[in-house]
Amino acid sequence: MITFWFSIVVLAWVLFFVLEGFDFGVGLLGPLLGRDDHERGAVVRTIGPFWDGNEVWLVAAIGVTFAAFPAWYAALLSGLYLPVAGLLLLLAVRGVALEFRGKGDGPRWRRRCDAFLAVSSAAIVALWGALLAVFVRGLALGPDGSVHGSGLARSLAPILTWQSLLGAGAALFAALLLGTTFLALRTSGPVRRRARDLARWLGAGGAVALLVAGFATSSRLVLAAAAVSLAAGMLARQGREALAFALTCAGVAGSVVAVLLAHGSVVLPSTLDASWSLTRIAAAATPSALSLLTAFGVVILPGVLAYQAYSYFVFRRRVASERVPS
Repeated sequence: MITFWFSIVVLAWVLFFVLEGFDFGVGLLGPLLGRDDHERGAVVRTIGPFWDGNEVWLVAAIGVTFAAFPAWYAALLSGLYLPVAGLLLLLAVRGVALEFRGKGDGPRWRRRCDAFLAVSSAAIVALWGALLAVFVRGLALGPDGSVHGSGLARSLAPILTWQSLLGAGAALFAALLLGTTFLALRTSGPVRRRARDLARWLGAGGAVALLVAGFATSSRLVLAAAAVSLAAGMLARQGREALAFALTCAGVAGSVVAVLLAHGSVVLPSTLDASWSLTRIAAAATPSALSLLTAFGVVILPGVLAYQAYSYFVFRRRVASERVPS
């Protein structure tokens, strides 16, 4: 039962980072790939039907972690409460920018919304990348599973490390590649051409950077990411946007799984003493709680997956970025 629910947690985080990853990438790219108000509007419309549904997986990931692994949830939240609060505020800013973009009059209002969308998306992605690095590096856990330290230092120190800086940079690159391949797949006209060109350059440049990092760290995961980056860029250049996007999604999914399984049965390492690390068994809820959770999960989860798949099918057509003569 513990392994089953840990797999559900991993699935929820994978779906969140993949689906919201291209949302964040599109938000970042709007001012860059859209040269006027019409083109920027086309960029935003590609994620209009999906972004709030994609955020359901963040709620699911956090909710399942809280219900199935309460000790893991408590350690993460108590050790990272300021970054988490910052994420919630940035998500609110992003949501307002998306929802209110079409409520005001004139291009100036929409440019401001696009700017808030781009900045908040970039900050969210960077912060998530830094937090994922914490999942690998760990927190200052004591023998009782509580996080040592107090005040700002306890909450901010874990994301102010070189590992977190690399995580933030990697997350920004992944979001940009996801965003460009998604826009190349979902738009027509000038935005599609620019997205394809940018995906090509991002794929090649990212591959070079990842190869250097992979050989420097002897990391097979980084070398695999370099191969994915290069292949995605080449596919986008050839006009095979669907394959480029699918490959990028697979690369992001694999990276998230690798992060969550980096330490095997340990879900959160202790930076103070390895023997104080938090394992799945120690973090899990009681068997009766997991059984009750299963009864609800087997009904709700398939319904959410089916509904979201249907929404993507309904809104599968490309969004035109070119101006249609009246």
